[in-house]
Parts: sequence; C-alpha cells; structure tokens
Amino acid sequence: MPKQKTHRGAKKRFKITANKKILYNKANKSHILTKKSAKRKRRLGKQGLLEGADKRRMKRLLPNDF
Repeated sequence: MPKQKTHRGAKKRFKITANKKILYNKANKSHILTKKSAKRKRRLGKQGLLEGADKRRMKRLLPNDF
C-alpha cells in the first residue's frame, strides 16, 4: 500500500509544535475591522489551538508530521 500523502492546503494553514499541538490562525481579521472592538481584534490576532475531533482529523491530513 502506498504512503499517505500530506494534504498541501492543510500543511500551509496549520503549524505543529514540538509537543504535537496544532496551531492555526483565526479568521475575520482581514477586513471590516472598524465595527470590531479592539479586544476582539487582539484576540483574533493570536493563534488558536485545535482540540478533540478536529485534532484527530488533522492527524489524517498531516500524517508525516506526527
């Protein structure tokens, strides 16, 4: 059976840390920023951490990184 290929779109959007945690960039920080509060924009600038079922799905898309 051939080796599982890495999903290239997922590879560009997610970062895997040394402890195998998966980080992603949050959406809604690119335009229409005037109506969003400063607190909300600050939170959107930070990276998020994948948990649970999403993390299991990502392990399937990025098999060579785990």
